[in-house]
Amino acid sequence: MNISEVATQTGLPAKTIRYYEDIGLVTPARKANGYRDFAQSDAHKLAFLGRARALGFAIEDCRNLLALWEDNTRASADVRAIAREHLTAIDAKIAGLMGMRDTLAELVEDCAGDNRPDCPILKGLAGS
Repeated sequence: MNISEVATQTGLPAKTIRYYEDIGLVTPARKANGYRDFAQSDAHKLAFLGRARALGFAIEDCRNLLALWEDNTRASADVRAIAREHLTAIDAKIAGLMGMRDTLAELVEDCAGDNRPDCPILKGLAGS
């Protein structure tokens, strides 16, 4: 299938598919005219990559997960370790975002929001 067909099937933009090819995540065959000729196995890999990226996995993690997915002798512990590390990073981001949210909520609450120039939000941003 051509790139537009595999893009439709996987829900990935053609630009993303070309990028994944450029970095070696997929290697579709080439027709005599040089056009990409994606096999169904390429579409499965691309769909897998799309789901992994939607969960926020980094490209290198995707590369490792894809290799494990294709390895019938893999240990699920290896897959779990990658996922657990990513989950830990997500939890850290959530904690950071919650801290930012709490700080901003406090600044908004402290601001009168009236016509006076005094503004706790600006003071807080200025570090004063």
